Amino acid sequence: MSQRTESRIPGTSRLRTRAAFLALGLGASAAVGTGVAVAADAASGAMTLPASAAASVQRQAAVQAKAAETAKAAKAAQAKNEAAAKSAAAKKAAAKKAAAGSAAAKKTASWINPVKTYTLSASFAQAGNLWSSTHSGQDFAVSSGTPVVAAHGGTVVKAGGNGAGDGPAYGNAVVIKHGNGTYSQYAHLSRIDVRIGQTVGTGQRIALSGNTGNSSGPHLHFEIRTSANYGTAVDPVAFLRSKGLSL
Repeated sequence: MSQRTESRIPGTSRLRTRAAFLALGLGASAAVGTGVAVAADAASGAMTLPASAAASVQRQAAVQAKAAETAKAAKAAQAKNEAAAKSAAAKKAAAKKAAAGSAAAKKTASWINPVKTYTLSASFAQAGNLWSSTHSGQDFAVSSGTPVVAAHGGTVVKAGGNGAGDGPAYGNAVVIKHGNGTYSQYAHLSRIDVRIGQTVGTGQRIALSGNTGNSSGPHLHFEIRTSANYGTAVDPVAFLRSKGLSL
């Protein structure tokens, strides 16, 4: 039996062995390096993300922040609009209340001049030969046919010729009783447009001026009285001025 011959190259096994050890060493180093990196991230509390994932997170955060700002601005605008609406409603209500109060005051408490355009002529308590004693009222010089209005709302208690019962010197006359116990008288009229018992409002036309009775020219004779009858007159200009009028 022949002997078996084997050919071996010295050093080959040694090369393979060295390569294996080298590979093993590199693997171990890589493993150790990775472990160290992960350990470092864990220790710092941060997690390393890929660049694309980080950019996506940033975009999402920006969108959420913008949405929050938009919602905040919308809420602020809504609150502002609501406040403006409340303010406008309050102003409107106040204006309406003021207008109603003004209208009511004008209807129930205001006094006005008995004619619009005039010249004051003979005054109250003026002496002269045209009157039996002194002048009992204030004369407003106006042309015949000038509208004469109620200086204040009330009820007509006298109306007609002969001074409506106060004497022919007054010509055609009207007397109105007011709610505060004051009476106003209008004389020397050319026309009477109201009747006894009629209720009239402030500023309502009651007659036209004229030159009837004891008169030296067209004008309105106006009195303020404490009763419906002659002899109770007070200064009409002072009275009207006390009501805020300028004569």
